[in-house]
Amino acid sequence: MTPEAAVPRSGPHKVLLAFYALFTLAAGARALVQLTTQYDEAPVAYWLSLAAAVTYALGWWAIRQASAGHTGFASVMLWVELAGVLTVGTLSIVVDRWFPDASVWSDYGIGYGFVPAVLPIAGLLWLRRQKRDARADL
Repeated sequence: MTPEAAVPRSGPHKVLLAFYALFTLAAGARALVQLTTQYDEAPVAYWLSLAAAVTYALGWWAIRQASAGHTGFASVMLWVELAGVLTVGTLSIVVDRWFPDASVWSDYGIGYGFVPAVLPIAGLLWLRRQKRDARADL
């Protein structure tokens, strides 16, 4: 058994991992279908959805690593994800002609119940608690 596998996972950690896995699959599948069948309709939105899927996959891995004390990459990924959601969300409202079809992060993730906007915030809050607990153990 690897040391990482021996790390107990909290309830919030398991929920975050489940959402990141789900959004990796949802965003990735959506992007791949749209890129292969509707590319000419909204290539920017579809490529951004694929970028979101990659971000969710890296976020899943980073959060998994953070539970074992490796929080640096998770912090970077969660901030990158939040910046992406805020940037794409704002651009999709301000320059709507760039988004004739929605991406995962369009309008701050309205098509997914705003979960894309809430997920990195929840991850950052969890990560903050992880770092605080790690300092307390010292």
